[in-house]
Amino acid sequence: MRNYHLLSRLAGIAALGALLTGCQSLGADGLVASSAPQELSEPAASAIAGDMVSRLAEQVGPGTGTILLKPDGSPFGSALEASLKGWGYAVVSDQETGKEGLIPLAYVIDSYEGQVLARLSTGTIDLGRAYSATAAGATPASPLSIMRRG
Repeated sequence: MRNYHLLSRLAGIAALGALLTGCQSLGADGLVASSAPQELSEPAASAIAGDMVSRLAEQVGPGTGTILLKPDGSPFGSALEASLKGWGYAVVSDQETGKEGLIPLAYVIDSYEGQVLARLSTGTIDLGRAYSATAAGATPASPLSIMRRG
């Protein structure tokens, strides 16, 4: 029974990942358009953004470039921008994507079976993780998923 529960959970996470990657519109920079639900609490958004940015910094180095972020006005978009700045990244929202040293960053936050799924995407890496979120915060509920491109 335990193996069935584990397999069904893994299948659900895989299906959700496919939904997150397949159903998003692409922006001019080739990344998905950023989106997050407005109902995500500010403490949960801040906890998720802080964890995801720390993982991004592990992969690309802290403060290594200027991040092009076009937030959607959600609590997560604001928390992500603050977390990026806290890690030493310069953040802009209105630059040309061809500028040298500019790292376009998009995010998708969605919910599935009571968990919040988060994904950060750049032109070279996607990071994803599931979280258990409450009104008071959020904690990781899955290992970090890392996908590198070319």
